[in-house]
Amino acid sequence: MTLAHRIWFTLGALVIYRLGVYVPMPGIDPAAWAEIFRSPAGGILQQFNFLSGGAVRRLGIFSLGIMPYITAAIILQLMTFFSAQLKQLNKGGEAGREVLARYTLYATLFLVAMQAYGIAVGLEGVGNVVSDSGWLFRLSTVITLTGGTLLLVWLSQQITARGIGNGIALIILSGILSGIVPELPGSIAGTLELWRHGWLSAGTLLALMLLPVAVTALVAAVERARRCLPIRFAERQVGARMLPSRSVDLVLKLNPAGIMPAVLAWWLASSVAVALSLATLITRQAHDAAKGLTFGLGYGTPLHMLVSAAIIFFFAFVYIAFVCDPEDMAEKLKKNGGTLPEIASGEATAAHLDHVVSRTAAIGATYLSLLILLPEILISYWALPLSFPSTSLLVLVCAILDIEAQVRAERQFAPHG
Repeated sequence: MTLAHRIWFTLGALVIYRLGVYVPMPGIDPAAWAEIFRSPAGGILQQFNFLSGGAVRRLGIFSLGIMPYITAAIILQLMTFFSAQLKQLNKGGEAGREVLARYTLYATLFLVAMQAYGIAVGLEGVGNVVSDSGWLFRLSTVITLTGGTLLLVWLSQQITARGIGNGIALIILSGILSGIVPELPGSIAGTLELWRHGWLSAGTLLALMLLPVAVTALVAAVERARRCLPIRFAERQVGARMLPSRSVDLVLKLNPAGIMPAVLAWWLASSVAVALSLATLITRQAHDAAKGLTFGLGYGTPLHMLVSAAIIFFFAFVYIAFVCDPEDMAEKLKKNGGTLPEIASGEATAAHLDHVVSRTAAIGATYLSLLILLPEILISYWALPLSFPSTSLLVLVCAILDIEAQVRAERQFAPHG
């Protein structure tokens, strides 16, 4: 498949995704749901709607998005640390990865079905949103939302295999951009209006204009940053051949986990806030119990920032532990005759690699936390009228860098003449 075909395939898959956002769930009164968005609880729902690309506002078939699949994949990764069978599958080559992919789909199906049923029950208790409550509505909601998420999973896999770029990242990016682009002109006009009336100084206006550029440059620099560990392979005999000694670099990304910890932190924090907001709409008792938590987890509160940072650090370390197992790396180096300079092979190499990998993961997690929380801090404590979420820039830059790498590879290996 040529590069042009891959690009057109990717665009076609993303168009299908965007069209699906406008397909509503059955049994819903759109006018009543629109009233919910205009109520105080709608502010929290808007955060979740932003990541879904508008599907939550329309109660569309893609309202749950692709995040349940990502959550299921991370759960399976965590289970490999405790299950010898799953760990063996993970190391079992292509066949083992296919089995793990199947398990991930089963876990996704379970998670989506549980979430969809909870949403159906919750919607039945919210005003007149549901036109005809009962088991038929619940069943149709579970089938609709489950089918929507599984379709997104399939689309993302097709983009990764036949298109260009990472399918999951592009679907998330498409949803984010669909919420930013229509509102961007109004945000810019509003900021200029504040400056015209003297509520913003010229210096502050200039800083607001340069901030997205600076953040984009920072993301590009960090995502390209690498740490190299020199490895020495001694001369050894392989069959009838004598392989000479050589030196190579073990390359570690400064942010090995990429965008997923940040996106998951955003999604989980928004999910908890949405659940609490819906609870306040269902019963008075739930309202009294959830009111404090809803306020505490609001955008810009210290608790929201702390929870978001903790989630980012947790998933960043989970990812690095899954991808870069120091003991496994040390064992492979010893088997192939590789050593680190001035480090003994075996346990000493594993301990050194664990130290390096942990520090690298900590730097990456700190960078992600500061990047994601920067708009919250500036808006909440300096009252700056920022109109961009840094998560969007992170996803955008990472997706562009991934596409650029694939385009370079396609051109490099494409036949000439």
